[in-house]
Amino acid sequence: MAEDSQNKAQEQPQAEDNLQQDNAGQTAENQQAAPQETAAADNPAADKIAALKQQIEQLNDKYLRLTAEYDNFRKRTIKEKAEIKTFATTDIVVGLLPVVDDFERAIAHINEAADVDALRQGVELIFKKFNEFLTKSGVTPIPATGEVFDTDLHEAITKMPAPEPDMKGKIFDCVEKGYRLGDKVIRFAKVVVCE
Repeated sequence: MAEDSQNKAQEQPQAEDNLQQDNAGQTAENQQAAPQETAAADNPAADKIAALKQQIEQLNDKYLRLTAEYDNFRKRTIKEKAEIKTFATTDIVVGLLPVVDDFERAIAHINEAADVDALRQGVELIFKKFNEFLTKSGVTPIPATGEVFDTDLHEAITKMPAPEPDMKGKIFDCVEKGYRLGDKVIRFAKVVVCE
């Protein structure tokens, strides 16, 4: 038994030495593995950072292209609007030129006219021609006298007492005609309203 206890006593330090050597070996392995794991851990982070930088560059490029396209669109739209306005104005002026020609002829012959009725008829023809042009262009007069006063169409410049009870709130007289272009009021009718 004494030998057994001696053997056990010798085996214990030897087992402790083996355990310490194993622990030391594992620590060394862990220390060697740690830099490899850190490098592996840094590599995905670096890859992720590089991917994010590339994504930022792509988005920045996309943004710059979109801004340039919008700027070009804005400039093109401004140019097109100016051209449309010029062409619309040209159409209006071309339509008015015959009326101007008629007025010039009437003014040239006004001093020679002996017959006032002929002069009046000539002016009425020019006026009729001008009204036809306005109608063709979509301009229509706003009805006023005798109509119910409507703030969307009429502008009251003065009020007066109603001559008859049924004239209250209605237009007695139109001082200046109003006009619409399509459905849009381009000039309100200036009217006298009964109260």
